[in-house]
Amino acid sequence: MSRADHLFTSESVSEGHPDKVSDRISDAIVDAFLAADPLSRVACETLCTTNRIVLAGEVRGPDPLVDAQGNVNKTRMEEIARQSVKDIGYEQEGFHWQHADVEVYLHGQSADIAIGVDAAGNKDEGAGDQGIMFGYACNETDSLMPAPIHLSHAILRSLADVRHSGAEPGLLPDSKSQVTLRYVDGKPVGATSVVVSTQHTENLSQDDVREIVRPHVETILKNGWMCPEDEFYVNPTGRFVIGGPDGDAGLTGRKIIVDTYGGAAPHGGGAFSGKDPTKVDRSAAYAARYLAKNVVASGIAERCTLQLAYAIGVSKPLSVYIDTHGTGEVDEDKLVATLCEMVDLSPRGIREHLKLSRPIYARTAAYGHFGREADPDGGFSWEKTDLADALKAAF
Repeated sequence: MSRADHLFTSESVSEGHPDKVSDRISDAIVDAFLAADPLSRVACETLCTTNRIVLAGEVRGPDPLVDAQGNVNKTRMEEIARQSVKDIGYEQEGFHWQHADVEVYLHGQSADIAIGVDAAGNKDEGAGDQGIMFGYACNETDSLMPAPIHLSHAILRSLADVRHSGAEPGLLPDSKSQVTLRYVDGKPVGATSVVVSTQHTENLSQDDVREIVRPHVETILKNGWMCPEDEFYVNPTGRFVIGGPDGDAGLTGRKIIVDTYGGAAPHGGGAFSGKDPTKVDRSAAYAARYLAKNVVASGIAERCTLQLAYAIGVSKPLSVYIDTHGTGEVDEDKLVATLCEMVDLSPRGIREHLKLSRPIYARTAAYGHFGREADPDGGFSWEKTDLADALKAAF
């Protein structure tokens, strides 16, 4: 097959997947600090396993979360972790929000890191770390996301909705999906296979679970896009009762491709969850998506990849790169210059433009950080297309 005609697969995992439980807890910690002080610094990692949750990392924030000596309020951190697990829905013998042991090893932020990041005198706020970040958008879906990851997320969100509502009491929190689409002339035309594995109660058979899942998949896929019956796999091992952190350990930041573009675009390697917005791993990746999405929304290109690069303690990006994959109608160098005039891509500029210093991150921990609707309170602000008209006018 040529590159225009091919199969492409992306996966998603639910909020109850062990790694996503960890992401949710870490982001809930971030939200707690930003709610108390928008200038808080947080780098929180979480480990989840059988009835055990471990928090580690460094923070800087106000009382009552951190005292003057930098000692963390461990009782409050434990409460946040338990509430996160409760919201997901874990009340199982091997992992229960109320009975799990919670250990807190968060400590004060390194003074060496603070020197590089903080603004002082004539020095602007610097990037929280070095690294490269990518943003991507395409016109395959209304959300300007690649279709395989968009559909994989949608299937699991649909199953989560009926689990939380009680309409399907046999479903449990841990689940995964995988969608393979056929592309013809570079456009998706239908699914060739779909895989859904979902944790379930003891009384349900594999066939029972298959029929619970089927209508959700058929509703999410467009008319005529459903895969052949022999390529529709539900719980292919036959049984999925033991799940979540009891079945497999979870760690913050292990699902970075699920969080972004499902493998359809490059990734700089940095995770998002557990980090406050001075960390460019998070904020610059959001800015890159914001700019790429506005380029596609403006009609300048059908696809857009944007890369940003930073050095720790340095405010300006070291490089800005754009690739419209041969679909662009304007000069890419001029496009870069125009975008840089529209948005200050320093860490402070990104944070202020997208209003990121708010408690808006726990909701990002599952079903993707991109392709979501912007919320009235500022959540998913990087999904707005408010630059599209100005870009049209500029060209």
